[in-house]
Amino acid sequence: MNKTSYNAIADTFRQTRISLRDDERRYLALLLENLAPGATVLDLGCGTGTPVAAAILAEGHRVLGVDQAAAMLAHARREFPKQRWIEARLENYACAEPYQGALLWDSLFHLERRWHGPVLARVVAGLPAGGRLMLTAGGSGSDAFVDTMFEQPFFYDSHPPEVLRGLLLEQGVRILVDEFMDLPDGGRNRGRCAFVVEKP
Repeated sequence: MNKTSYNAIADTFRQTRISLRDDERRYLALLLENLAPGATVLDLGCGTGTPVAAAILAEGHRVLGVDQAAAMLAHARREFPKQRWIEARLENYACAEPYQGALLWDSLFHLERRWHGPVLARVVAGLPAGGRLMLTAGGSGSDAFVDTMFEQPFFYDSHPPEVLRGLLLEQGVRILVDEFMDLPDGGRNRGRCAFVVEKP
């Protein structure tokens, strides 16, 4: 479902999602602060590459972007042709090259929650000591659901924040950020949490 829907809205998404929120800038600065110039950041669920990958590139780093929607990747390849963009499903993607930082930004909650632990374990395992991961998750423990964006259906699923926190701690990471970006409102908005973690 999500692959088809993101392909359908790729042009509209690119025109609409053009800048980072202030809190996103803060998290990204923390993700990048210890990286050497030219470090590679793995962006899982990279979409069009704007604005997240664009901000990483502006800081002098490289991006290895992964997404399952070819139409989203077409924007990234056109606008950032010197970076690597890979079409793949996050559930079974295993990065075969080194990376020094990673993101799962607004992408993990598009996977069934049974995949969250394995994906996090795989990403953290690939980080070097001191490498950081920045991710978002749903802000409540509601059942999986389908909602719409730009009139297209999208699947969402997430553990409660405290369960996801436990999954991260199981990987031995140090949590640097653990906070709500958007609080659940008891209705359509299930909330959104942000994490930045560091591998010892």
